[in-house]
Amino acid sequence: MAEITSSFAERTKASLREALLDAATGLLATQGHAGLRMADVASSAGVSRQTVYNEFGNKTALVQAVALRTTAEFLEGIRTRFDAAPDLLAGIHRAVVFTIEHGRENKLVASALGTQAGEDLLPLLTTRGEPVLSAAVEMAAAHYREFLPALDESTAVLLAETVTRLALSHLVLPTHSAAEAADMVCAAVSPAIAHHLSTMECEK
Repeated sequence: MAEITSSFAERTKASLREALLDAATGLLATQGHAGLRMADVASSAGVSRQTVYNEFGNKTALVQAVALRTTAEFLEGIRTRFDAAPDLLAGIHRAVVFTIEHGRENKLVASALGTQAGEDLLPLLTTRGEPVLSAAVEMAAAHYREFLPALDESTAVLLAETVTRLALSHLVLPTHSAAEAADMVCAAVSPAIAHHLSTMECEK
C-alpha cells in the first residue's frame, strides 16, 4: 500500500511540474524572460505562487528547467532520426531538417528568433547556449561512431560540433528551407568524412 501511495505521489508531483513548465513556456513565448512573473505562472497553472517557488525555488531555476526540457525534446527527435536512418549522411540530413523545422515550429524558439518580447531568450541559443551545444554534440558524435566505427572519437566530436553549429546557424538566420539547409550541411561535411575514412584505410 505504501508503494502505491508513493507512486501516486510521484506521478502527481511530475504532473504538477509539467503543468508549471507548460505554463512557463507559454508565458516566456509571449512575454519573454524579463516579463515572466512567478505569480503569472501560478495563475496560468491554477496553483498558488508558493507552489511554484516550492517546486523551482526561483525564476532563474524555472527558466533553466524550461530550457532543459526544450533541449531534451530536440535531442529525442534527433535521436529518432538517426535511429531510423540507413547511413550516416542520411542521419545527418534528417537530424538537421528536424532541428530547423522543429525550431521554427517550437513556440519558445520561434519567439526567441522572431519577436521583440522573446529577444531576451535568444542568448539561450547563442551566447549562453553551451549546454545545448554540448549535449547535442555528445549525442551526435556517438551516433556517428555507431554508423562508422572507424571514426576516432576526436574526429566524430569535431564533425558533430561542425554539423550542430551549422544547423543552429541556419535556424537562427533562415535563408533556405530546412531541406536545402540540410543539403548544404551534408555537402560541407561529406568530403571530410570521406577523407578520414580513406586515410584510415591507407593506415591499415
